[in-house]
Amino acid sequence: MSVTALIVAAGSGQRMGGDVPKQYRRIAGKPILRWAAEALLSHPAVRRLRVIVGDGQDELAGAALSGLNVGDLITGGQERSDSVRAGLRTVDDEAVLIHDAARPFCPPAVIDRLLPALEFYEGAAPVMPVGDTLARSGDLLGEPLDRTGIVRVQTPQLFRLESLRRAYDLWEGPSPTDETTVLRAAGMSVASVPGDPALEKLTTAADFERAQAWLAGTLVSRTGSGFDVHAFGGAGPVTLGGIAIPHSRGLAGHSDADVVLHAITDALLGAGGLGDIGDHFPPSDPQWKGADSELFLSHAASLLRSKGAIIDHVDCTVIAEEPKVKPHRSAMRDRIASILEIAVEQVSVKATTTEGLGFTGRREGIACSALASIRMGSPR
Repeated sequence: MSVTALIVAAGSGQRMGGDVPKQYRRIAGKPILRWAAEALLSHPAVRRLRVIVGDGQDELAGAALSGLNVGDLITGGQERSDSVRAGLRTVDDEAVLIHDAARPFCPPAVIDRLLPALEFYEGAAPVMPVGDTLARSGDLLGEPLDRTGIVRVQTPQLFRLESLRRAYDLWEGPSPTDETTVLRAAGMSVASVPGDPALEKLTTAADFERAQAWLAGTLVSRTGSGFDVHAFGGAGPVTLGGIAIPHSRGLAGHSDADVVLHAITDALLGAGGLGDIGDHFPPSDPQWKGADSELFLSHAASLLRSKGAIIDHVDCTVIAEEPKVKPHRSAMRDRIASILEIAVEQVSVKATTTEGLGFTGRREGIACSALASIRMGSPR
C-alpha cells in the first residue's frame, strides 16, 4: 500500500503564547514541526510527505524543514477542514496519513498498527484510554459521567484516500476537530488501535515543558574529546575562547588559530559522531583563511541541535606558559556560552603549564584539550 502523509501545520498556536506559532517553537533546538516531519519521513510506509502551512508562514516553515524532502509547501485555510481539503488535492496514493504538527513525537510502532487496519476499514486512528474522572463543569462540579468505553483520539490517522475525499464531500457541519469525525458522519467505519503517550498534543506552555522533559528522558548521554595546538607566529594579540588577549605574539594557523574553540568544536563533533573540524572546514579551502573560529563552534552546535541533541557541558584545559589565562577566564566562559547558546555554568575553562617541558614549555605555542557531554537520541 502506498501512503502519502500530510502534516497539518496551519494553526496560529495562540494558546501556547510566544512570538511564533507553536509548530515553529523549538524543543532541544529543533522546531516542533521538524520533529513531526522527521518522524513520518523515517517510516518506510510513507512514500511522500507534504506539509500544510498557514498563509504567510512559508519562510518559517521553510527554515524549520530545511533539507527535508517535503515538496512544495501547501497553503492551508482558515479552518482545519479547509487545510486538509487543500492537502488532499495533492495526494495520488491509495492511502493518506494525516498528522497534527503539534504532536511532534510519533513512534513508528503506531503507524505499524494503523496499516493493517485499512485492509478492513475505511480509516484507522490511535486512541488512548481516559484515566481521569469525567464530570460536567460549571460553578459547581456536576454529576460524574460514565467513562466506560471513552477514549481520546490521537493522530496520525490513516484513511483510504477516496473514502476520505467522499466523506468530506458529504460533510456539512462546522469544521471538524479531526478526520475520523468526518468519516463516521458519512457512515464509514474507523478502526481504533492503541495510541501512545508520546503523541500527546502540545497546546499550552505546560504541555511544551512536559514535552521537553519527556524528550530529555529519552536521550542518551554521549561524550566527545577534542585537542588542538598552534605555534606562535606573527604579531599579537592571541585569540583564545573567542577573546583577544594582549600578547607580543599571535598564533599561526589557517583560520584565527583559536585553539580553545577548535578543541571544543572537535569535542562536540565527536560527541555527535559528526566527524572532525577538518571534515567541515578543511584548511586547504581558501574561504576559511583567517576565519573567525566562532563560525566553526556555532556550526557544530547547530548540527547537533538539528539532530535534537542537548549540549550539557563543555570543559577545556589550555596548556601554555604564556599568556596567563586566569585573568581572561570569565570572559572566555561568557563568550563560549553565548556561541553555544547555553548557560555560562555549563562551560568550564582551566589552564595549566607543562613545567617547562615540551613545545609549550619552550613557549613555542599553545595547546588545548576539551571534553563535551551531550544528550542525543540513540541510533536507529
